[in-house]
Amino acid sequence: MAPNRDPSQHLPSEVSGYRILPISLPPLPSYPVSATHYLYLRPHQPKLPTPAAARSLFLVNVPFDSTELHIKRLLSVQLGLPPGRIEEVQFEGTQRRTEGPENAVADPKKEKKGRKRKRGNEHGVIEELDGTALPATWDRELRTDGRTAVVVFVDRLSMEAAYKVVKMPEKGHTMPIWGEGMEGKVSSLGIARYLQHSKLQYPNRDQVLEAVNTYMTEFAAREAAQVRLQARQRQVPDEDGFITVTKGGRTGPARQDVAQELVLKQKQKQKGLEDFYRFQTREKKKAKAVELMKKFEGDKEKVQKMRERRGMFRVSCPTGPLLV
Repeated sequence: MAPNRDPSQHLPSEVSGYRILPISLPPLPSYPVSATHYLYLRPHQPKLPTPAAARSLFLVNVPFDSTELHIKRLLSVQLGLPPGRIEEVQFEGTQRRTEGPENAVADPKKEKKGRKRKRGNEHGVIEELDGTALPATWDRELRTDGRTAVVVFVDRLSMEAAYKVVKMPEKGHTMPIWGEGMEGKVSSLGIARYLQHSKLQYPNRDQVLEAVNTYMTEFAAREAAQVRLQARQRQVPDEDGFITVTKGGRTGPARQDVAQELVLKQKQKQKGLEDFYRFQTREKKKAKAVELMKKFEGDKEKVQKMRERRGMFRVSCPTGPLLV
C-alpha cells in the first residue's frame, strides 16, 4: 500500500504475468489519508484442472477487509461491466461451493503448521459435522496481508471481459475507490466491530441449545451407522473366509456354508501356482516320496499278515469244518 499518487507514471501494467489493478483506499477517522492498494490478477491456472478454472480469475494481495460483495462490485460495476456476472468468490483457505472440498483454495500457512489432530475411532476419523457449528462470535471475517482469492464467473466470456478491462488507469483517470457504494451492506469495522463481538460472545440460550441439539442428533446418527457397520463386519466373512474382529459384543458366527464357499473360491484362485517356486517343487517331491514309503510299509504289513494266516483258512461243509 502506498500514498495515493498517479500509479501510471512509475509502474508497469503487468508483473510476472499478473495484471495490476490499483485501487484507492478511502481515508479513515483513525488515518485520514487516502492510499493506493495494488491488486494482482491473472486467469486461474490450478495444478489440478477443474471445470470452473477456465472461467475464473486468480487474485493476489486482496485487501484485509475484503468480502464477496466487495470483489463482485469491484470487478463489475466499478470497472464499467454489468452486475450479476460473478458466480462466487472463493477466498484462500475456504471451500468452494461449486467444486467440493477437493478443490478448495489451499492455505499455505496452515499447511506449514501440520495437520490438525482429529478425534478418531477404529474405522477412521470423525470429520466436522456440517451445519452443527456454534454461533459465530465475529460478524465479519478479515483477511491477512497477501491473501489470495479465486473469482468464478458465470461463463468464460464474462471472465475475459473483466480481465481485459483490468489495466493501469490512464493519466488523468481516477482509480476505483474501495468499498464505494457498500455503505450499510457489510458489517462495520473499528469500534463497532468489537462492540458487536462483545455481544456475540454471549449468544441467546435458545441458539446455543439448538446448535448443541443439532450436533448431538447428527453425531448419534453417525455413531449408530458405525455400530451397524461393525455388526455386519462381525458376521460377514471377507474374501479369504476370515471374520473381521471389531470392538463390541460377540454375535453369532457366520454361516458355515458361506465360509466354506469362500475358502473354495480362494483355493480355485491358487490353482496352477503350486509349482511356481523351486521350493514348492522340492516339497512336492518330498511329500510324494513320503507317501510312497507309507504305502510300501502298508503293503509289507498286509503281506506279512497274509503269510501268518496261511493254512488257517476254514472251509465249511455238511460233514464239518475242514482245515486247509
